[in-house]
Amino acid sequence: MLRFTFLVIFLISFLILSIPVLLVEAIIGKFNRKAKDYSCLRIVQWGFRCILWITGVETTVIGEEQVPDEPVLFVGNHRSYFDILLTYSRCKRLTGYVAKKEMERFPLLNNWMRNLYCLFLDRDNLKEGLKTILTGIDYIKQGISICIFPEGTRNTGEELSMLPFKDGALKIADKTGCAIVPISMNNTAEIFENHLPKKGTKGFPKIRKTHVIIEYGKPIYPHTLDREERKHLGAYCQNIIQETINKNAVLLESVHERG
Repeated sequence: MLRFTFLVIFLISFLILSIPVLLVEAIIGKFNRKAKDYSCLRIVQWGFRCILWITGVETTVIGEEQVPDEPVLFVGNHRSYFDILLTYSRCKRLTGYVAKKEMERFPLLNNWMRNLYCLFLDRDNLKEGLKTILTGIDYIKQGISICIFPEGTRNTGEELSMLPFKDGALKIADKTGCAIVPISMNNTAEIFENHLPKKGTKGFPKIRKTHVIIEYGKPIYPHTLDREERKHLGAYCQNIIQETINKNAVLLESVHERG
């Protein structure tokens, strides 16, 4: 309960105190867009790291050195709101995340997201969804990485389960030739989502100190795949992530046993 309270206080304080910062960033952007972009990136990453420190999360990171120094399409499994904080706080390059359109409703938060090249996806409008993909393609060409969770929504099923990947999101890599970097995450729902009060019961949301594993897979270049693999790119990437989270579930058990 205390961690959740501190997190809420920090988040509200950050957003309010960032109002003059957003104004300064807007001025900087008129003269030096790159300086503004990286300034916004580092400020938000600092905020995310503070939140992760408040939660007490411990992270084992595997394979991060495999991420190429070029614009890529990150794809990952999605079980927690904290997936975004855990991965974005580690981005070395400008990276825009694909978020659901409903996130546009939150003032100040949506300003920061736009500054960070986030894309707002309307999942119920095919035409608007296509526009979002085309914008993502344009960002990759500008040197900006994109991160998307191709399950389309947060998976609330069993820990090692995954929802089917949607192929549309992978078009960004197929059309640009950029690398796809799989991100496999274990145990992230244990930070927050697994401790929400059940429907119909009273209670207060809790954040638990926990250990998560993040593994970055080898870059996948669509043009190097055979025709069938490229045709079913979503399933191809999902199988890689599924195998990795299954493998790391065993590693996580050994971590818990040790400590």
